[in-house]
Amino acid sequence: MNRYARQITLPEIGEAGQEKLRRASVLIVGAGGLGSPAAMYLAAAGVGTLGLVDFDRVDETNLHRQVLYGTSDVGKPKLDAARARIEDLNPDVRVNTHAVRLASDNALEIMRDYDIVLDGTDNFATRYLVNDACVLLGKPNVYGSVFRFDGQVSVFATKDGPCYRCLYPEPPPPHLVPNCAEGGVLGVLPAIIGSLQTSETIKLITGVGETLAGRLLLFDALRATFRTMRLQRRCDAHAKITRLIDYEEFCNPVQELNINPAELAEKLSSGADIVLIDVREPYEWNAGHIDRATHIPLAQVPQRLAEIPKDREVVMICRSGGRSAHAQQHLMNQHGYTRVKNLVGGMQRWAREVDPKITVA
Repeated sequence: MNRYARQITLPEIGEAGQEKLRRASVLIVGAGGLGSPAAMYLAAAGVGTLGLVDFDRVDETNLHRQVLYGTSDVGKPKLDAARARIEDLNPDVRVNTHAVRLASDNALEIMRDYDIVLDGTDNFATRYLVNDACVLLGKPNVYGSVFRFDGQVSVFATKDGPCYRCLYPEPPPPHLVPNCAEGGVLGVLPAIIGSLQTSETIKLITGVGETLAGRLLLFDALRATFRTMRLQRRCDAHAKITRLIDYEEFCNPVQELNINPAELAEKLSSGADIVLIDVREPYEWNAGHIDRATHIPLAQVPQRLAEIPKDREVVMICRSGGRSAHAQQHLMNQHGYTRVKNLVGGMQRWAREVDPKITVA
């Protein structure tokens, strides 16, 4: 009662609302920029059980926005550091950690035991996965996304509300939508959006106020403006969700222009004549790279075309596949290259499926 006194004092919450929070369980997918404030404020609010899904380690580049972690946590598994921070904040909260990559073969099992799922991911493939699993399980999906100075928040997959596919029936071409690692993000923006996601989650649990189900909240940090768009439920208009699919392939549909890590590893081991071009930034390259690759940061590609042959098979590589797809399209559309493929999932997927010892910054 003493810990939550200021919250219980609110007549809309009271002891009954606080008890609902204590009994509730929330799964946070991604313990990064959005998951950090969400995890801390849900724990502080007294949510009884928090689940965290993440398979990454703390990197120095995380610290300007991922406030769950400190300098002493660099190099540690994120979930170990997150658990310690949350338990220190509120030892009465049960913390379940799922140190795996959320995928089609484990999402339903992981998500099944939670009341609400909070999406803190930063890529389209996982967002579609979270959405579809929530629809199949009947779980509310508290969505948030950030890019540069802009953020979005909504609540999807409620009983009568729209789902994520009602807003985005099909994923955009990967080279048109970089993630935060590729396009940058204002450090405080995930705190704003993650806190709004937390507010929506608390409202869903306690039943107070009006949630963002059926609405999309847009925040522009540069102009300090909020806008709200109405969203219609259009589940009969988009592809029907009956099962979980391969979402990386779904978000990279042009198969002849792609190569996955297993296929690339097989070609390399057989001695195939392939040129690997890694377009990441120097700090990412220095953290870990494929030995046979040539490092040409994305911004330098137009000036270093002489290092990228037209008469050999070329594979473009980046962290998750966005920047390399952009480079691929540039080479093909502007300079007449015809034998350029994109490594689907980038170094993150390479580390998962081929070389788990490699560090991906």
